[in-house]
Amino acid sequence: MSSMLDVVLLTEVFVTLFVIMDPPGTIPVFLSLTSGRSPATIRKAAWQAVAVSFFVIVVFAFFGQGILRYMHISIPALQGAGGLLLLLIALELLTGNEKEPSASQDVNIALVPLGTPLLAGPGAIVAVMLFVQEVDSVGTFTAVALGIILMHLTLWLAMRFSVNILKVIRESGVLLVTRIAGLLLSAIAVQMIADSVRAFVAGEG
Repeated sequence: MSSMLDVVLLTEVFVTLFVIMDPPGTIPVFLSLTSGRSPATIRKAAWQAVAVSFFVIVVFAFFGQGILRYMHISIPALQGAGGLLLLLIALELLTGNEKEPSASQDVNIALVPLGTPLLAGPGAIVAVMLFVQEVDSVGTFTAVALGIILMHLTLWLAMRFSVNILKVIRESGVLLVTRIAGLLLSAIAVQMIADSVRAFVAGEG
């Protein structure tokens, strides 16, 4: 088995997760949930949310397939469901109807709703589980793992420096990036659905 890093797969993992998890789009939500808190608290919330998201993603990456086998769910079925789910998310991004969770004094917002489901939502979980299916060597494993790590590093940087980022791109910039992300995500979703249908027609489902 090849031990060389699969750069193409690494790029695909990072870009797909970037579109789904949408770091620029999390900035206004993160700022609203942490408004009125001290800079130290905001920094703490940033790394805690990323840590929770990383933990959830890794758990599903390692054990998600076992759960599917136990429940007798095929990968094409998961892929089709994931594609439909991503398409719904894409439509929300394109139309501006995405729901923003509100903060609660009784809940650590870094855990819920920031860590999950805002960051480690169903779309990201499904995408990671599908990418794990492509791991067949040290190189592909490294590519998927590195893509997940780099994505969470990007998320941490976006939230850690959210105040400064918002001053630069402003709300109109975040809106533009969100709309572009919605367009890309819709294309990814359609491709996933098409691959699922193709797999079922080929008798793999």
